[in-house]
Amino acid sequence: MARSRGNNALQIERSQKAEFSITPRQREILKMIALGHTNREIGESLDISIRTVEVHRFNLMRRLNVRNVAQLLRQGLQHGLLPRNFGLK
Repeated sequence: MARSRGNNALQIERSQKAEFSITPRQREILKMIALGHTNREIGESLDISIRTVEVHRFNLMRRLNVRNVAQLLRQGLQHGLLPRNFGLK
């Protein structure tokens, strides 16, 4: 039985979303980065060490295949990991 094109496209879309899935803690840290907080501020706010924040940040950047914060935020927006209005009040 042949698969329909629509089903195949859905599978590709799901695999792309899975590739960019992040943990709730990584999402929280990504939002704080987007708001301009430093690693120290993030650590103090979440009651974790600066090193732990750095590891989460590194893992986010590696997972999204980016090299700097600007690229991280861009990819976060493009993949729906950040709300479009994340910095607005």
